[in-house]
Amino acid sequence: MIIKDALLREKEGLWNIVIENGEITEITKEFLPQNGVEVVDAKGNLVIPPFIEPHTHLDYALTAGDPSWNISGTLSEGLDICKKRREKLSKHEIKERTRTALKWLIANGVQYVRTHTNISDQQLVGLQAMLEIKEEFANFLELQIVAFPQQGIYTDSVMLSRLEEALKEGADIVGGAPHFEFTREDSVKSVKKIFELSQKYNCMIDIHCDETDDDHSRALEVVASEAYHMGIGHLVTASHTTAFGSYNNAYAFKLLDLAEKSRINFIANPLVNINLQGRYDSYPIRRGITRVKELLAVGINVCFGHDDLLDPIYPLGTGNMLQVLLMGVHVCHLTGYEQMRRSLDLITYNSAITLQIEDKYGIEVGNPANLIILQATGDYDALRRQSPVLYSIRFGKVIAENNMLQATLHLGNQAEKTSFSFN
Repeated sequence: MIIKDALLREKEGLWNIVIENGEITEITKEFLPQNGVEVVDAKGNLVIPPFIEPHTHLDYALTAGDPSWNISGTLSEGLDICKKRREKLSKHEIKERTRTALKWLIANGVQYVRTHTNISDQQLVGLQAMLEIKEEFANFLELQIVAFPQQGIYTDSVMLSRLEEALKEGADIVGGAPHFEFTREDSVKSVKKIFELSQKYNCMIDIHCDETDDDHSRALEVVASEAYHMGIGHLVTASHTTAFGSYNNAYAFKLLDLAEKSRINFIANPLVNINLQGRYDSYPIRRGITRVKELLAVGINVCFGHDDLLDPIYPLGTGNMLQVLLMGVHVCHLTGYEQMRRSLDLITYNSAITLQIEDKYGIEVGNPANLIILQATGDYDALRRQSPVLYSIRFGKVIAENNMLQATLHLGNQAEKTSFSFN
């Protein structure tokens, strides 16, 4: 395959990308003979590595309204509805919904997904479903599975053994929710246990960490401290950390220093947390998101996730990472031009670091030919126009294709067909 006339980030002019045996073998401006080779014409549009969804809950996806709608819009009501659905959980129905959700993501240019799978049910039905889906979709995306104790480890006498069983069964990552533990002591204990399990099963860590407006919820300091002392920060992710946005600055900047030293990764979920947080506030109502700008400023790796998708906790979403990015740059005050000019990093390269796939990710000779073509001229343009993914290519094969977004204007007696650019 040859992708011709591609616009590449930080490179001048148009480029041709040669793909052989699923690998990028050449990137050149030279004219290339096309004898019998499949050619994809980028037409001067932006070619980047695929989008990454680093934080979602596929086992809940597409359940909004079943068995009831979340009337208050709060996390607590959403979780209550999810509990009611446990009676009808089956591997078949989870897989059916997950297939649909993954197709949405693939159509939107996502080729890597990390999903948190609730392990509350005794039979680990959700985990078994995800393990089978992982194998089923292996040719189209890479799926990482987090064993997720939704309500914490020590709030249920069997949860610790169930978490360990999930790791034995094949979960890739150990998760947690220390802010849901009954006491501060249990919260600290759960974080330490998670790190112990990560060493025992040689797996990464991704913790739902301080997803609350409570400025006394401080599991993040324990996560960062454990990662620092064990020297494994690159394998550790703190997801959400919304309480970080509520801490007083004296404490927050001390914590920022620790986070920088630990080198842990952060995932913010702008769509969901701007919706869930601040529900108990009178005015002013907090934005409900972690200190993304400050984390980025000191070189800490931060990426954005979609989180919930059309479920009782978040009733919207299409699996489009550009929607996530658009919300993120607004609520995190990242609308400075230079910030927007590199904004795609938050849903691509930064996520690759979090998922530990950066060594095989990117438009470089020798890398797998995994890429997407956006109807855009750069990050700013893609962000502003919410550009469609024209092609998603995995190992040199087209796995998704969308029509170019255009508009037909009827002005007077003439019909004018024009690119939907609004320049």
